[in-house]
Amino acid sequence: MKIKYTIGLLICVFNFVSGQFNFDSIISKSTLLKELCSNSKKYRIQIIYTPVKNGVPSDKSYIFSQNPEYIYCASLVKLPISILAVEKLNELHLPINATMMTDSCIKCHRTYLIDTTSKSKKPSVEHYIKKMFLVSDNEAYSRVYEFVGVDEVHQKLKQYGYPDTRIVNRYDGSCSGLDNGITNPVKFYSTNGDLIYTQPCKYAKLQFSHPLGQVSVGKAYYNSKNKLINQPKEFTFMNHMPLNEIHAMLQELIYDQLKRFKLSKEQRQFLLDYLTMLPSESKLPLYNPKKFYDSYKKYLIYGDTKKIKNYNVKITNIVGQSYGFMVDCARIKDDKNKIEFMLTASIYTNADEVINDGKYEYNSVALPFFAELGKCFYNYELTHKLLIKE
Repeated sequence: MKIKYTIGLLICVFNFVSGQFNFDSIISKSTLLKELCSNSKKYRIQIIYTPVKNGVPSDKSYIFSQNPEYIYCASLVKLPISILAVEKLNELHLPINATMMTDSCIKCHRTYLIDTTSKSKKPSVEHYIKKMFLVSDNEAYSRVYEFVGVDEVHQKLKQYGYPDTRIVNRYDGSCSGLDNGITNPVKFYSTNGDLIYTQPCKYAKLQFSHPLGQVSVGKAYYNSKNKLINQPKEFTFMNHMPLNEIHAMLQELIYDQLKRFKLSKEQRQFLLDYLTMLPSESKLPLYNPKKFYDSYKKYLIYGDTKKIKNYNVKITNIVGQSYGFMVDCARIKDDKNKIEFMLTASIYTNADEVINDGKYEYNSVALPFFAELGKCFYNYELTHKLLIKE
C-alpha cells in the first residue's frame, strides 16, 4: 500500500519496503517487535521513519502500517500550541517571559494569577512551555490554548499546511463541550508591573469537523461520574493530530527547511532545548525525580528504564499518553557516532477494550515496545553508517 501526503516535509511514505529501506529488516531482529507488529491492527501500530544525513532530512519518509487505525493524539497538541503562542507574542511585540494573568468569563473558567514553580511566582508563556515540554503539564497547556484562541489555531495550521489537526479542548477538566470554544480573558504585564496587553474573552466562530468523520473506540467506557457505559467512547469532538502532521511539524521546527514558523533563532532553540531536556536537568521548574524520572517523556530507547545514566543519545520529542494510546514523535541524535534520524510511533494497549477503567498495558507492552523500537532503529543507523564507511 502506498500513501501520499502533501503536507509539510512528508513527500511520500511507503509500507514495509521501498528502495533500500525495509521495515522487516529491523522488526525481524526483535522477538517483541515481531510479535506486536504481526498484530499491528489490534495494537494500531504506526511508525514513521525519516533518515537524516549531515543535518538534512531525506525528502522521503517511510511508514509502517498495514491497516491504518485511528489514534488519539493526547499531548501531541502541546507542540503546535507552543509554537503558535510564541508566534502570537511576536506579533503583539510581547516578550515571552511577560507575566500572563488569566481571568474568567464563564462558570467553568479557571483564574490563574500565580505560578509557584517560577522564579517570580508569576505565570508566563515561557514558563508554561517549559512545563509542557518537560513533564507534559496539562494546566500549562490549557492556559496557553486559551491565549492563542481556537479560531487562530486553525487558521494558522491551515496556512502552514496542517489541515487535519483539530485543537478544540483544554486538558485540565475545567470546561466541556462547546464551552471549550470560549477562551478566557488574559492580561500581560511587564517586569515592572505595567499592563502591556489585554485580550478579552473570545468565542470560537469557526466550525471544526473531524477529518475522519465519526470516531469511536473500545466496547465500553466509564464516564465522568464513574458510570460504566456499554458502548464505544466517542472521540469525534476531541483533539486530533495525525502522525504524519506531528512528524512533519517537529521536523519543520528542528530543521527550518520551509522557514514558515515566525520564530527567531533564539526562540526556536529555546523550544528545542526544552523538548530535549530531562526533568532532572531543569532548575526552574524543579521536579521530584521519584515522580518525574529521567525517561518520563523519553519513550523511544529509554522507555524501559527510569534513570538515564549517560544521556549521550539526545532525544528531542513530544509524546502523548491517554485512553490506552501512547505516541512518541522524536528526533534521535548521537553526535559522537554522527547518527541522526526522525522516528514517530504509536501503539494502543487496552486489552479489555474498556476505556477509563485504568487498566492499560502502558508499562508491560507500550513502553517496552518504544524502547525496543528506538534501540533497533538506532542500531540499524549505526550498522548502516559503518557499512557505508566500509
